[in-house]
Amino acid sequence: MSRFDCVIERELTLEFVRVTEAAAIASARCWGRGDKIAADDAAVTAMRKMFDTVNIEGTVVIGEGEMDEAPMLYIGEKVGRGKSIQLDIAVDPLEGTNIVAKGLMGAISVLAIAPKGCLLHAPDMYMEKIAAGPAAVGKISLEASVTENVKAVAKSLDKEVEDVTVVVLDRPRHQNIIDELRSIGTRIKLISDGDVSPAVATAIPGSGVDLLLGVGGAPEGVLASAALSCLGGEFQGRLWPEDENDKLRAAKLGITDINKILTMKELIKCDDVIFVATGITDGDFLKGVRYYGDTATTHTVVMRRASGTVRFIDAQHRIDKKKEFVSG
Repeated sequence: MSRFDCVIERELTLEFVRVTEAAAIASARCWGRGDKIAADDAAVTAMRKMFDTVNIEGTVVIGEGEMDEAPMLYIGEKVGRGKSIQLDIAVDPLEGTNIVAKGLMGAISVLAIAPKGCLLHAPDMYMEKIAAGPAAVGKISLEASVTENVKAVAKSLDKEVEDVTVVVLDRPRHQNIIDELRSIGTRIKLISDGDVSPAVATAIPGSGVDLLLGVGGAPEGVLASAALSCLGGEFQGRLWPEDENDKLRAAKLGITDINKILTMKELIKCDDVIFVATGITDGDFLKGVRYYGDTATTHTVVMRRASGTVRFIDAQHRIDKKKEFVSG
């Protein structure tokens, strides 16, 4: 067992859970207030403060943007108070800012941790995505049509096409996908924001989600891929540049073939990966934060690729004991 394996399994896994819990509790207080900026600021601030208590030397490789765009958790920022365990960190303190602002379902606080060099440094641009659970591994592809992919998932799950549920971001760019899904009678769940949670849900039994299709953020694609690699699911991505600046941004990160389909082996390059997500609002497989007087409850999933372990953690928090972290 490597040093990374031993330390992560025995000492630090719960510390990473505390990081997403703090962000979730802070941002959930903005539920339905119509202020997505305040919700995001609360999550970012709480997550950054909690990282300062963790005994790692982490480098943010996917975060809130470049240094001149974000005051905290920017790409390249060092987090943690240790010096011996060097890790790459991908974070989204609040995945679904509009969801929280509008009081909708599916917002999460999420991170992925891996040894240095394991996570693809995805540029901040769009990515075409397809995600499904373990039964569909090797049976779906971005090269296939929408209909072919739905039929492959239906067959792998022993379902009729009409019983397959596909999640798609409700965007004009997806109208062709939506039209084709409706033409074959597939169940469609249109979401307003946040495609990490439904991508992960495709590999969670009983979530009610079978397939995710469409174009969303590339950094979120790496986070979803980290989770699906732990769950034995399938994810493919292909960068979707909007202009020449996007192509240059990708080239700076070493991605020269902009049309290449990125498999999970290219997105997540090693087995030592941990994925953590805490529900902020109720979703397909995580409950949102609840407040009871001076107490808050959270629901978190933490998974590790090397061992295949998946844990769901229900926790109660005394707010008066952690105001420094969750004052949002």
